Amino acid sequence: MDNQSRGVYAISVAAEMTSLQIQNLRVYERRGLVEPDRTPGGTRLYSNDDVARLHRIRDLLADGLNLAGIARVLRLEEEVRRLRTERDRLRRRLTTA
Repeated sequence: MDNQSRGVYAISVAAEMTSLQIQNLRVYERRGLVEPDRTPGGTRLYSNDDVARLHRIRDLLADGLNLAGIARVLRLEEEVRRLRTERDRLRRRLTTA
């Protein structure tokens, strides 16, 4: 696990960093939009990647999307990242062949 994806921020800190309400962060987790780490005692710990994702969720909400639309956008953005990585990998293989 890299430093960006390791949970380090309590829910109150993540909420403050993103200007979101704590209860909204809990809703986003229930809806599968964000998956913070958990301590053995069950405390949520948000990573830098989670905070960036929460910023994206906040921006999409401001654009008028509902949570279902946001979930779809986030899945599509992840698919685009995956496809770009694969494309770049294939290009490197072709140039070294």
